[in-house]
Amino acid sequence: MKGVTESMAGRTAVFTLLPLSAEEAPGVGLMTGGFPEVLASPRVADLWFRSYVQTYLERDVRAVTSIRDLATFRRFMRLLASRCGQMLNKTEIASPLGVSVPTVTQWLSVLEVTGQILLIPPFYENFGKRLVKTPKLYFVDSGLAAHLLGVLGAGSLDTSPFYGPLFEGLVASELAKCRLNRGRNSGLYYFRDRQGLEVDFILDRGDNQLVLMEAKATRTPRPRDADALVRLASSVTPHTYTSHLVYLGTSKAESTRALRPGVSATSWRALAAIAS
Repeated sequence: MKGVTESMAGRTAVFTLLPLSAEEAPGVGLMTGGFPEVLASPRVADLWFRSYVQTYLERDVRAVTSIRDLATFRRFMRLLASRCGQMLNKTEIASPLGVSVPTVTQWLSVLEVTGQILLIPPFYENFGKRLVKTPKLYFVDSGLAAHLLGVLGAGSLDTSPFYGPLFEGLVASELAKCRLNRGRNSGLYYFRDRQGLEVDFILDRGDNQLVLMEAKATRTPRPRDADALVRLASSVTPHTYTSHLVYLGTSKAESTRALRPGVSATSWRALAAIAS
C-alpha cells in the first residue's frame, strides 16, 4: 500500500471492491456494467465512461507506475477490449502499438492490479488431454469494455461482432464477483485442449466438485449449444460436476431449466446460485 510506512502485517484486512454484481443491484447489465454512477444515471453512461477513462489514465495509472505515453496506453486498453474472451497473445498486442512485449506485460499488470481486467487461467488437470496453457482475458466491467469498443447502445450491440465476447466477459465478471463477495478464492478457469475442445468456464468449488459452464449470448438456447459441455463431461471423472449453458435470461425467475440430459440452461442473473 503506497504511502504506508509500516508493514501493518497481521493488523489490517484488505478488501477488493469490484463494480456491483447483478446480485447486489438489479440494474447491472451488459451495456451498463456495474459502476454505481452508471446505474444511477444510465442516460449519461457514455459521458461518465469517457471521464472515467480520462481520470483513470491521469491519476490511477500514474500512481501505480510511471507511464509517460498515455495516448498509447489508451490505445492499448481499446485493443485489449477487442481481444475480450481470447487467449492472451502479448506479441500480437505489442506489434500494432509499437511497444515491447515486456511493456505489454507491465501494462497488463497495471490493469489487473487496478481491477480493470480478469486473466482467467486454463484448467491444468489434463483429463487425459494435451492442454493449452495461455490465460484468457476479460474486462471486469462489460459497460466499460463496450465503451472502449464504441458499442454505445442496444441497437449497435445487436449487430456487433463483440456481442458474444462481451456477454462472455459479463459472465466471467459475475462469477468472480460472486466468489469474491463471499470471501472465497476465485477458482475460475477455462478449458481448451489442442484438439479444439473448449469450454468457457470451469469453476472449481473444491472437494472434487466442478461446475462446467458455456456462455451463449442468446435468449433461446438450443441443445446443440451444449455440445462442448457434453464432450468435456465424459472426461471429468472422478470429479463430481454440474453443467450449465449460461444464456441471456431476463430475470432470476427464469433461473434454470433442463436443456439436454446432464445440462441445465441457466440465466446469467442466476449465476450466484451455482457459483456460491
